[in-house]
Amino acid sequence: MESFGARLHRAVRERGPLCVGIDPHPALLARWGLTDDVDGLDRFARTVVDALGDRVAVVKPQSAFFERFGSHGVAVLESTIRQLRDRGSLVLLDVKRGDIGSTVHAYASAYLEPSSPMYVDAVTASPFLGVGSLTPMFELAAEHGGGVFVLALTSNPEGATVQRATTADGRTVAQAVIDEIAQLNAGAEPLGSIGAVIGATVGETGCDLSAINGPLLAPGLGAQGATAADLRVVFGTNLSAVLPSYSREVLGAGPDAEALRAAADRAVADCRAALAMS
Repeated sequence: MESFGARLHRAVRERGPLCVGIDPHPALLARWGLTDDVDGLDRFARTVVDALGDRVAVVKPQSAFFERFGSHGVAVLESTIRQLRDRGSLVLLDVKRGDIGSTVHAYASAYLEPSSPMYVDAVTASPFLGVGSLTPMFELAAEHGGGVFVLALTSNPEGATVQRATTADGRTVAQAVIDEIAQLNAGAEPLGSIGAVIGATVGETGCDLSAINGPLLAPGLGAQGATAADLRVVFGTNLSAVLPSYSREVLGAGPDAEALRAAADRAVADCRAALAMS
């Protein structure tokens, strides 16, 4: 199977450098005139899929906003994943899973095994039990052409306490995570399948990203305060693999489908300019 890195590289070239999150929190459902229940969730997700599924490179459902409705919400998530894949978007499920042994293997099977009803192209994962603890995810992703985006330097201010802490060898925790990702991606072309999550709001990272050879997911754009221009500050000369991620900035334009498409197009144009893409 073609690797996730190769498929992502092609999708960005064809559709532009944009990931749109599906984050149906109660305030957004209300803004769309929808009820805060499974019916409202389903209508919200279907509208986003219909408007953007054949238009943007990556769509990132936030699992928690579906899980809060129990099994019925998870059923909507499964349906949303299938619909997005049918329309050609890569699906990055934002679950931030992390554990050890058989448990992390079960998480990997849930999201990266093609027979699973929640099979997606890639997932987010937490490395703070050690990057090596995620090995079952990395292995199953490699076997089935999937990807894993590992938290490295996140956009929430609390994250810096751990992520900018210094390890025994003098590197920050974030740099240690990045270095281990680089080893996993070594030699991959045109792009490795193990990515890092680095928030667009973090400013200068102090990290060396030159060897990572994998995608750099940049959440925090739009409503969280960062602009496309901030990507240059955060990533410096390492812009070619940056995947900017917007949620409320795009979703707030709904529920009108044309308005959603226009918002996504503006975001793509802004990111192309910031990343110096033609």
